[in-house]
Amino acid sequence: MAVHKNGIIVIGAVFVDIKGFPEGIYLPTGRNAGKIKYVHGGVSRNVVEDIANIELRPTFLGIVDDSALGGDVIRKLQNHKVNTEYMRTIPNGMGTWLAVFDHNGDLAGSVSQRPNLMPILDILEEKGDEIFAEADSVVVEVDIDKEIVKKVIQLCEKYDKKLYGVISNMSIAIERRDFLQKFDCFICNLEEAGIFFTDDYSEKTPAEMEKILAGCLEKANIDSMVITMGGDGAVYAERSGKSGFCPARKVQVRDTTGAGDSFCAGVVSGLTYGCDLSESVEIGTRLAASVVTSSENVCPRFLPAELGIRV
Repeated sequence: MAVHKNGIIVIGAVFVDIKGFPEGIYLPTGRNAGKIKYVHGGVSRNVVEDIANIELRPTFLGIVDDSALGGDVIRKLQNHKVNTEYMRTIPNGMGTWLAVFDHNGDLAGSVSQRPNLMPILDILEEKGDEIFAEADSVVVEVDIDKEIVKKVIQLCEKYDKKLYGVISNMSIAIERRDFLQKFDCFICNLEEAGIFFTDDYSEKTPAEMEKILAGCLEKANIDSMVITMGGDGAVYAERSGKSGFCPARKVQVRDTTGAGDSFCAGVVSGLTYGCDLSESVEIGTRLAASVVTSSENVCPRFLPAELGIRV
């Protein structure tokens, strides 16, 4: 399958991730000596770099600060062969995510500050036709401004492009349930799925979740959905009735940041370039495993053929 000029379009926010790692046992109410690291982040920014790292030449529609750090974000994306020609630079264009990890590499707590993303709507109004006409598929953060999501759906319908949803804040995304009926696949984690379907799935096994998800999709009129379950793997289902489970790969965990984003990138890349949902979830699982073994937010370099993607 040939890749169009703009490849997979990814739309969303850029964040600066400030990550703290304790030197010893993490004490939630005490002072913890350790290391602090600044990393380029944001769900969509991570997803687009992951897609680029498997040599698929995606395009990013996002905003950065008019600062040295904002310039660094664009240069890094360009170095990874992301098309940044439609990005905008404005004051305070990036968000911040402050996170602390415990001695096991698991997230102990976080606070995030979202940026104003409405300038993305201006990009879509001005350049949307040329961007989407040359796209292979589109990925958007479901919880960004409603006007942006609505415009993305309109453009996808106009140019017959597959639309995939990722999530940063499910409390906001739950207000967009009607929009998700227009998506080809929606990807989230177990806690987010509980918020979305107003239930508690924390004690459910993968086999139980697979059955629950299949029933929920039929009732909610959503085409397909994937739910990640951390170390238990991921379940997936389609409204047509197909469903399944993919176990997580057994690797030594160093830092879980970005694992979900790389998983999303793998699923979307597979679905865009000819893989079915089962194969695509396998690709996502492999990319996620490659991220948790390092302190990086994104996956290392892969060739598409290594993952079963033929372009």
